[in-house]
Amino acid sequence: MEGLMSGRHDLTEREWAAIAPLLPNKPRGVARVDDRRVISGIFYILRTGAPWRDLPERYGPPTTVYNRYNRWAKQGVWLRIFERLSQVSPESLHLLDSSIVRAHQHAAGGKKGGPDHAIGRSRGGLTTKIHAVVDARGLPVRFVLTPGQASDKTTTPELVGPLRLRGDVVADRGYFGRPVTDAIEASGATAHIPSQSNVRVVRSVDPDLYRKRNMIERFFNRLKHFRGIATRYFKTAANFLAAIHLAATRLWIRTYESTT
Repeated sequence: MEGLMSGRHDLTEREWAAIAPLLPNKPRGVARVDDRRVISGIFYILRTGAPWRDLPERYGPPTTVYNRYNRWAKQGVWLRIFERLSQVSPESLHLLDSSIVRAHQHAAGGKKGGPDHAIGRSRGGLTTKIHAVVDARGLPVRFVLTPGQASDKTTTPELVGPLRLRGDVVADRGYFGRPVTDAIEASGATAHIPSQSNVRVVRSVDPDLYRKRNMIERFFNRLKHFRGIATRYFKTAANFLAAIHLAATRLWIRTYESTT
């Protein structure tokens, strides 16, 4: 452990205390490489966008760190940690939006637009779209990935369907349409979405409520501080989504730190 926690991207004592109880139990008789060191190495990659092979020596062999990340992504470990933290989200207000990230040439080397990649062609080139739901504090509660050219409207049922939302849900006019409203109302919430200009009956949203959309815009800004998220390097959608869940986990924990 000597010299381990010297990097500015490494887990703090508070972060480690929040994550450690949520990790899988070690198999009996099997010595697992230090979890804190490995997870700090994963965060280093996510924050800097560096290739795995350029991982600093203090985190151990890059193959060990990558294999742990990949194995636990497949097992849903990173998702479960994120879901445990986001369970405390308040139910009064949620916001929907999406953001496009460019796929690096290494990620885009697979089958374009295939079901395992969520990469498509939009105005930004080969891209992935991150769809998110955040709460009133701008903290995320759910993500869905699609190719960059996908419509926000068609993705909303998948995005909000598994949630049990309450109170108000706010989105911009790009989400306007009956399928979106139905999906939000089916989840138990009230939709607040302004109508598009080409409809006969114009629907508006209370200006004070609509201004709260800046919370999800600020969330995407914080998420993209992780260079490994702002540019997609992961080939498969599953691994990229796991990276997003890990980055979001850190945002949740640091919010706890700042309020306690």
